Amino acid sequence: MSMEAGKRVVVTGATGNVGTSVVAALAQDPQISSVLGLARRVPGWSPPKTQWASVDLAQETDLVRHFEGADTVIHLAWAFQPTHDPVKTWRTNVHGSLQVFRDVSAAGVPALIHASSVGAYSPGPKDRPVDESWPTHGWPEAAYCREKAYLERVLDSFEVRNPGVRVVRMRPAFLFKEESGSEQRRIFAGRFMPGQLASPRAVPVVPDIPGLRFQALHTDDAAQAYRIAVTEDVRGPFNLAAEPPVGAAELAGLLDARVVRVPRPAARTLLAAGWGLRLIPASPQLFDAVLRLPMMDCTRARAELGWRPERTALEAIAEMLKGMRGGSGMDTAPLAGRRAS
Repeated sequence: MSMEAGKRVVVTGATGNVGTSVVAALAQDPQISSVLGLARRVPGWSPPKTQWASVDLAQETDLVRHFEGADTVIHLAWAFQPTHDPVKTWRTNVHGSLQVFRDVSAAGVPALIHASSVGAYSPGPKDRPVDESWPTHGWPEAAYCREKAYLERVLDSFEVRNPGVRVVRMRPAFLFKEESGSEQRRIFAGRFMPGQLASPRAVPVVPDIPGLRFQALHTDDAAQAYRIAVTEDVRGPFNLAAEPPVGAAELAGLLDARVVRVPRPAARTLLAAGWGLRLIPASPQLFDAVLRLPMMDCTRARAELGWRPERTALEAIAEMLKGMRGGSGMDTAPLAGRRAS
């Protein structure tokens, strides 16, 4: 059943890969009357019905003034780096989220939509999908998974203490769009990686590593699930992913490359060396986690949200690769475009 119109929505992390898509989707929905985007740096981007406020969750001690009068808070803010300083990311991601949850309760906001992740899931099967009942204990060695899993436990307690708050947990697969190409190159590959390496035939081989099979989704498609969850009376966790699952063969097809079998220890050793020398931001622990992530069943999102992704997983990845090649971005600090030649 649809809820009443005229929703006022606050979005944390509103200027990143997911935030820009969520804000744009909300701004286009006639049931949304206003959007307040919270970010560390106010962007030049000005979508309809949207206002901005500068907030740093690592430092903020009172969000109530921003949340008062809101019908929904969508919590997206997240720091992926520095991967060599897990205390710093814990301060932003965990302490910042605790502040958000406390102040949602203090401000009397009736709905909280939290950006969890496939990364919150415990290791699981690659040959069959699992639904939202799969354990969410993450992969403890990877900071990203550890933090996402910890917040799942926090929300378990939050829901018991705040039965009047409608809590939704989105658990999307890896999220890509063209405008995020520059940001994702900086976050995962490093600012010195040439953008042209994302071009077809520039990479001659794709390593086929045991366990390298994952799901992806276009960020704009994920944003539609968030938008629906604002306007519909739903609660609980929702898996979000597009077809098909992606492995070495699919990546090789996108890059017009050959597939070469590589033992997992050899691939991890190379990645660990690059990370240890601070040449690659993505940690070997995150690599370990990706190889263990389960495939997700998205039946619940289709049935209860009426959600269907409009793009395939391969189309989402292809867009991101295009953005990496061209230095695509937006007029926000996280998505600042930057060509890497």
